[in-house]
Amino acid sequence: MMDAGRHPNIELLTYSEVEEVSGYIGKFEVKVRKKARYVNAELCTGCGLCQEKCPRKKIPSEFDEGLGNRSAIYIPFPQAIPRIPVVDAEHCTYFLKQKCRVCEKLCPAEAIDFEQEDETLELEVGAIIVATGFAQFDAKSSPQYNYGRSPDIIDGLQFERMSSATGPTEGEIITSKGVPPKRVAVVHCVGARDEYSNAYCSRVCCMYALKHAHLVRDKTDAEVYEFYMDIRAAGKGYEEFYERVQAEEVYFVRGRGAEVTVLEDGQLMVLAEDTIMGRPVSAKVDMVILDAGMVPYSDAGQVASTFGIGRSEDGFFLEAHPKLRPVDTNTDGIFLGGACQAPRDVPDTVAHASAAAAQCLSLLSRGVVTISPTVAVVDEELCSGCQVCIALCPYSAISFVSHNGTGVVKVNEALCKGCGTCVAACPAGAIEARHFTDRQIYAEIEGLLRGLRLEAEEARV
Repeated sequence: MMDAGRHPNIELLTYSEVEEVSGYIGKFEVKVRKKARYVNAELCTGCGLCQEKCPRKKIPSEFDEGLGNRSAIYIPFPQAIPRIPVVDAEHCTYFLKQKCRVCEKLCPAEAIDFEQEDETLELEVGAIIVATGFAQFDAKSSPQYNYGRSPDIIDGLQFERMSSATGPTEGEIITSKGVPPKRVAVVHCVGARDEYSNAYCSRVCCMYALKHAHLVRDKTDAEVYEFYMDIRAAGKGYEEFYERVQAEEVYFVRGRGAEVTVLEDGQLMVLAEDTIMGRPVSAKVDMVILDAGMVPYSDAGQVASTFGIGRSEDGFFLEAHPKLRPVDTNTDGIFLGGACQAPRDVPDTVAHASAAAAQCLSLLSRGVVTISPTVAVVDEELCSGCQVCIALCPYSAISFVSHNGTGVVKVNEALCKGCGTCVAACPAGAIEARHFTDRQIYAEIEGLLRGLRLEAEEARV
């Protein structure tokens, strides 16, 4: 990330959102809203004094998954590039009560600017790579785990922050009582391979659940129980790591954790079925780690609409072909990179993103674009300008233009994929598919029937 920030040919637009995308391959027009940080990026030195002196310090930290707190002016995460803080207007005392401004008074670089406003940038680009990543399944959507009922029932990301040396507990694994746990349960496949949430496998859950068990055993003397359906350790060195965790005296229970109950004394009870023994089992523990699966971000539908790309049944962005074009989308010039297309671990994500970058560079280096000859064509003399086809076109390839005092539709051949939707829907019959007209189709059918007739006559002879 630091290398990207320093590269002369890379411009990072952090704390920004893409609002609108128009145009076509080689000539996309992108509108970006650069949000107001209320900090002048050119003056800020990243000293951190504003965060230290800010009186509002009890705001749950998104980066620490709610286990720690942050101030109203903060740097989103320690390795952020650029290292420039942002003012949280929803919690800042100045925006709420029009007073305070301590950060502005104490900033040695005079970088605080409460008058800053959002800025709209218009960019022209030749290709786009969508790499929005994934979200973690919200364990609250599976009420049987009672997530949120006890501070000792945590999800995988919360455990990651707890076990990190830069986390809220400085890497110490402790319960809500401030002491190391004596018994820990790790539950696999939360929100994955489940007909009531997501039927697909998230691929990464098994391995990061094994990692969590290893960390608990390494940092504490706790007993660890892994409740799993089966272990999917398909990767270089993954099976070896599985065997290593087994040797660390982790207890593996083959059976999905069915329920987590909060007992009166604050301890937790995990109920499951041991499918090997063929009987129900239970474990009384001090901490439960719910290793949840990957899901698309909640705004994935809006992103898909903005960029004109499709989504598969599971909500992830849809590739043009799962084997032959795994990083392309059905919109030429827009590529997918990483876990926004499907659940992936780090090595697979790097490989997939590298492929997207290579496709993008290959496209830009050619300088010309080859498009399919089978596209829709509008007969302007027949077009009534009803615009039915515009609403139906899945590729936004049709626009309305003035013509002879009224108007007709026009097809952008760089966007059109020749799907035929507009051809079938046009009430005036003004649109036809080039190289795939009705006359050509009739000729093909006639030729096929003639061949079948000749074969039948030869058979009779």
